[in-house]
Amino acid sequence: MAGNSKRKGATRKGASRKGPQVGSGGQRRRALEGRGPTPKASERTGHPAARRARASAKRAGTRPTRRPREREVEVVYGRNPVLEALRAGVPGSALYVQQFVESDDRVREALTLATDAGVPLLEVPRGQLDDMSRRGVHQGLALAVPPYDYAEPEDLLAAAAERGEPPLIVALDGVTDPRNLGAVVRSAAAFGAHGVVVPERRAAGMSAGAWKASAGAAARLRVARVTNLTRSLKAYADAGLMLVGLAAGGEDLDDLDAGLLAGPVVLVVGGEGAGLSRLVAQTCDVVAGIAMGSQVESLNASVAAGIALHTVARARR
Repeated sequence: MAGNSKRKGATRKGASRKGPQVGSGGQRRRALEGRGPTPKASERTGHPAARRARASAKRAGTRPTRRPREREVEVVYGRNPVLEALRAGVPGSALYVQQFVESDDRVREALTLATDAGVPLLEVPRGQLDDMSRRGVHQGLALAVPPYDYAEPEDLLAAAAERGEPPLIVALDGVTDPRNLGAVVRSAAAFGAHGVVVPERRAAGMSAGAWKASAGAAARLRVARVTNLTRSLKAYADAGLMLVGLAAGGEDLDDLDAGLLAGPVVLVVGGEGAGLSRLVAQTCDVVAGIAMGSQVESLNASVAAGIALHTVARARR
């Protein structure tokens, strides 16, 4: 009788089961392929041997082979921010325009500026702009900005040598607001500085906001990024530059010897609120302040840098 499990042959024994067996990984063409030999311990991310290999390569001045990481692209979105960025000369890599976007004077000017600057125009659906702006208010426009190409600290000295001038460099210690960084770059370019140095960590970098605040000066003045600001300042001091830190309570900047300011100088500006860090302040040859009224405790970092740069430029004239 069909379905009678007691009938001989109605059930299959375990050894005669059809199909893949447990742990076989499939049969014939469906069998799983091996993952190859196990990589060496020094090549496995997170393994102690890999960390030791990286440390050894760093001490030897080389770097172990790594898989290249994709460089992140920053996006400026919104009609006013995009237009201001294009007016300031921010080097956009592409201008994204929403399909069937309702045009106005800002959109038309942005398209004209991008075309004149050679920035590619890409028409995309709204959903793509939503993803690029992380659901922000993009108003149909987004500007992609490539990562900034930072200089080396030695490049700033070379720029001064090419111009036949004593180096004038601005170093920022923990300035975290990109707008302050951009404003410092603008002032540095206006008063004849040869470059700006920023730390790699806990500090603002040359983002689109910094580009915009520099009003195009970032295209004319190099910005160097260093892993250890104190070490870089000591290297500048060894090269013969005087380190002048700006901090409240220091010697009046106007009282410093004009001859010293006319020579090779690094102006070190502290961050918003905290000012100069302890190690950086100890590294400076002199700590100077800006005379102010008794009702004001401190100045914005970019404002202080602008006043100090003007003082140095006056001494050099």
